[in-house]
Amino acid sequence: MKILLVEDDPLIARDVKTGLENAGYLVVAESNGEEAWFLGDTEEFTAVILDLGLPVMDGLTVLRKWRENGRTHPVLVLTARGDWTEKVEGIDAGADDYLAKPFQMEELLARLRAIIRRTSGQASPIITVHSLRIDTRHKTVSLDGKNVALTPMEYRCLHYLALKNGDVVSQIELTEQLYTQDYDRESNSVEVLIGRLRKKLGSKTIATKRGFGYFLPIGQSA
Repeated sequence: MKILLVEDDPLIARDVKTGLENAGYLVVAESNGEEAWFLGDTEEFTAVILDLGLPVMDGLTVLRKWRENGRTHPVLVLTARGDWTEKVEGIDAGADDYLAKPFQMEELLARLRAIIRRTSGQASPIITVHSLRIDTRHKTVSLDGKNVALTPMEYRCLHYLALKNGDVVSQIELTEQLYTQDYDRESNSVEVLIGRLRKKLGSKTIATKRGFGYFLPIGQSA
C-alpha cells in the first residue's frame, strides 16, 4: 500500500520512512507543502501522514484543499504543535487522527493501521473473507484455519484487495500501490503476482473482471 509522507524535518522523515518501509508500506516522501498538495491531488494513496509546519504551503491548507477537491484518503496529522485548539482545527479541516511529536514508531503504525481500517469499513484488525483470514497487525494469512506462507509482496497485494471490500481494482492501480517508480518490473508483474496467490489460496479466491481488474468475491463463496 502506498503512503504519502509529508515531513520537512529530514531526520524525522528518514526515520518514519524507514519504519514504514520496514512495516511493508510503499512510501512517497515530500517536504514541500505545495508539492505534497499536488501529489495528493493527482495520485492515489492508501493514506497520508501530514506534518502541519511545512514550507511554501502549510499542512492545514494542504489538507483543506484536498478535502475541497473531494480527495478522501485518510490523513494522520503529525506535528510538534500540542495546543488542543490546533488539534481541533486539524480535525475540522479533515484529518482522521492526530499524533504529536515526539512519538513512538509503534504508535504511529498502530494509528495508521486504524485509520486505513476505518476508511475501508473494517472495525477489526482481522479481515475475514469466507474461510480466508488476514491479520493486518501481524501480517499473517490463514485459509480454513491453516497458515499460508506469503511473500511480503503477495501479502501487500492480498491486503490491498481485501481493503476494497469486493470492489474491482485495476492492474494500473495495483501496480502503483505495490511497486515504486524505479522498481525493475515486467509488464505482467501483477498477473504473475495474482497467479502465485491463486496457487496458494485457491483459484477462486481472487476473481477477475475481464478488462477491468481483480477483486475478492466477498459476496459469494470463494
